[in-house]
Amino acid sequence: MTVKLERKTKETVISLELSPEGGEIRVSISCGFLRHMVELFAFHAGIGLVAEAGGDEEVDWHHLTEDLGIVLGRAFGMAAAEAPRKRYGWCALPMDGSLVLAAADLGGRGQFEWKGAFPAERCGDFDLELIPEFWKAFCREGKITLHAQALACDNAHHLAEALFKGAGRALREAFLPAESLQSTKGTLV
Repeated sequence: MTVKLERKTKETVISLELSPEGGEIRVSISCGFLRHMVELFAFHAGIGLVAEAGGDEEVDWHHLTEDLGIVLGRAFGMAAAEAPRKRYGWCALPMDGSLVLAAADLGGRGQFEWKGAFPAERCGDFDLELIPEFWKAFCREGKITLHAQALACDNAHHLAEALFKGAGRALREAFLPAESLQSTKGTLV
């Protein structure tokens, strides 16, 4: 099953194909830092992802980042709903001197909780305050709960990488097939 989605607004145009079983990862975004983070996430989540995104980058990267989180989260949530999943996953991911703990729940309630601080405001031309915006949009639209905490940090780039990789690994585990619905309520929503 491949999920295909598009989002067109006055600010952004995004199209993507998500293959939960894996496959090609090709992300075409003019923001190099965001492209790098999304590619890392897709690889560590074990998904195939073909995405093209553009928008009002002459303003800044805010709309592109948030809207990409919206579309990717929706696609991930749709793929997760196709069959019973393990539901929970976690990862402690080191990236050189940085360490992030990430825990995910595909339980139908979208929320992102981040405990950490980037030691710099930017990586290249990317404003790091947009990283939580990406994950808030992703979790809200995918109906995924994701908690992440920075346990150590040597620099902003490594901390961002650890977050995207750790979230990918936690979601990969949560996304594993399960024999039955993982809820005593009989539903995840």
